Amino acid sequence: MSDTRAGASEAHPVHQVSARLDGAGFRTEIQSGTHRLIADEPLEVGGTDLGPNPYDLLLAALAACTVMTLRMYADHKGIPLEAVGVSLTHRKIHAQDCEDCESKSGRIDRIERSLQLEGDLTEAQRTRMTEIASRCPVHRTLTSETVIRTVLAPAPD
Repeated sequence: MSDTRAGASEAHPVHQVSARLDGAGFRTEIQSGTHRLIADEPLEVGGTDLGPNPYDLLLAALAACTVMTLRMYADHKGIPLEAVGVSLTHRKIHAQDCEDCESKSGRIDRIERSLQLEGDLTEAQRTRMTEIASRCPVHRTLTSETVIRTVLAPAPD
């Protein structure tokens, strides 16, 4: 979705998603353009489990971006990729248990990604596809400096 606000361009469109929670519980209606989704929390934490929780949605964004990026790369390079799948897990770990992390105290988020590449690919192509997975835009967003500014919108009339 494109936007004409300052800083937006066709190369860098502004994306907008809205969410609304009415009443008790955690069932949240999400709108992205013409698409509607439901997010919720599991029963054990007071939700009604009518949709994925926020971390599941985050993983879904990374999963979708990963497979789309790999498909685009394979098509561009003529790699005979028949299908691509990805499985992701998220957990909080102690920083001192992470060998390749900058932080050494507290807890950090760890996402593990497992790729399934189908097709008559060489080992070199499989290795390159694994490297390309880290170039998907959502991966780059999650691993770069991200600034989140919060403002209070006027109350509806």
